[in-house]
Amino acid sequence: MTEADLAIVGIAELATPEGTTARTGADLSRLKVVRDAAVACRRGRIVYVGPEAGFRETVSVVPGGTVLDAEGGTVLPGFVDAHTHLPFAGWRDGELDEVLRGATYAEIAARGGGILATVAATRAIEPGALVELVRARLDGMLRLGTTTVEAKSGYGLSLEAELKQLEALREGATGHPVEVVPTFLGAHKVPGELRHRRSEYVDRVVAEMLPEVARRRLAESADVFVDRGAFSVAEARRILQAARAVGLAVRVHADQFAEDGAAELAAELGAASADHLEHVSNAGVEALARSGTTAVLLPGPSLFLRERRLPPTRRLVEAGVPIALASDFNPGTCPCESMGTALWLGCLRFGLSVDEAITAATLNAAHALGRAEQCGSLEVGKRADLVVHAVPNRRHLVYRF
Repeated sequence: MTEADLAIVGIAELATPEGTTARTGADLSRLKVVRDAAVACRRGRIVYVGPEAGFRETVSVVPGGTVLDAEGGTVLPGFVDAHTHLPFAGWRDGELDEVLRGATYAEIAARGGGILATVAATRAIEPGALVELVRARLDGMLRLGTTTVEAKSGYGLSLEAELKQLEALREGATGHPVEVVPTFLGAHKVPGELRHRRSEYVDRVVAEMLPEVARRRLAESADVFVDRGAFSVAEARRILQAARAVGLAVRVHADQFAEDGAAELAAELGAASADHLEHVSNAGVEALARSGTTAVLLPGPSLFLRERRLPPTRRLVEAGVPIALASDFNPGTCPCESMGTALWLGCLRFGLSVDEAITAATLNAAHALGRAEQCGSLEVGKRADLVVHAVPNRRHLVYRF
């Protein structure tokens, strides 16, 4: 008999992708679905996934172990949120009416709002208070079914303030059930005090920030926002090449508001992910397919900003690009930490099927973060990151949006 110290029984439906790498093309929708299922775990690892009848015959719960009744719910892997801006201070709810009146992201920024408004608040907050915000947000994400989250800095835009954000992530995540995968986003925007000396800021990111972040081991990857109001492809290439030189993986905010050639840059550099992609070109799609870079799609901000242009989701899938879904939780364009919302928006707005969206929000997102061998699917040997949803089957997660 296989021994377990935790078992979940009474599962109406269990649904999971399988494997330790991203699913693409037709395989994106290929889930293992088990009715009347059970899961058993031992010391935080899965030891059984399958029919409850098989569990009764082959698994023994050790004395003092826990048996939970899912009460006819649906079990999925814990959501993996592959793109968030978690460690910030200050909400930007004052910009909402501007958005509703039709103001664009660029217009709000030009009037003194946007990223730089959050930078001011994040620079001002005490480190301990920022740690508490991180922990509270992780608590909220866990309640909503997220068990692994990528979290970016980028609201400091100085060495001291960027380090404060990343250190708050490290301290806030210590001992927390949600695993945090940190990303350095010092190249989010040129800070206001250097707006007329942007090359000086790029120099600081390359020569000061990246080496110190790497020395302190505060991030696993570096990201750059490529946009007319942020950084050019040439600037991003320089920053990301410097990031690779100090041992960081690279990511790119790509083609969100215009076709900037950022997807092609991500492919050229072998980036772990290219994120947003509302305006990606056909050449960009083909480049991503060749490189294997994951396309992280973010339906929340496009809804919040009332954007009509959506990423070419079906073209990306058909080209064989790995697809992930993420929340893009941030104070300006998606103040929503719910991966469940990302799931149903990914279906109802971006055109994924329910099963494609589940894979994109679990295994493929884990792959984008370098965690697919540990989480993102419910398989023997993987981490026991699983969520019971109070619905009779997986389709209700989108059907009852």
